[in-house]
Amino acid sequence: QVQLVESGGGLVQAGGSLRLSCTASGRTVSRTNIGWFRQAPGKEREFVAVLVWSSPTTYYGDSVKGRCTMSRDNAKNTVYLQMNSLQVEDTAVYYCAAYSSGHYYRSSAYNVWGQGTQVTVSS
Repeated sequence: QVQLVESGGGLVQAGGSLRLSCTASGRTVSRTNIGWFRQAPGKEREFVAVLVWSSPTTYYGDSVKGRCTMSRDNAKNTVYLQMNSLQVEDTAVYYCAAYSSGHYYRSSAYNVWGQGTQVTVSS
């Protein structure tokens, strides 16, 4: 069973950048579709991005498109989410998840989740 651990969250000023990491154990990320979601207080979990291993292709949610980039380091079995031009509205707990089946942008399509990492953007 794959396990995922996120890291890299923190407090950053608006306009700044962060790079989140998602390190996997139990399965190689080079053959696993890994997605990023986020959840702000009182809001539903929102799709951020997914890296499809077979292409490889990345898809981004509309709210982060043009500001975020996913990448992968096979040697470290880790995927990254580089976030630039951060806005206060990006404040949330960010989760990485392993894809199972269904639409990439739906959280129900993922069956293994990390514990999350908090990102806070101050104005």
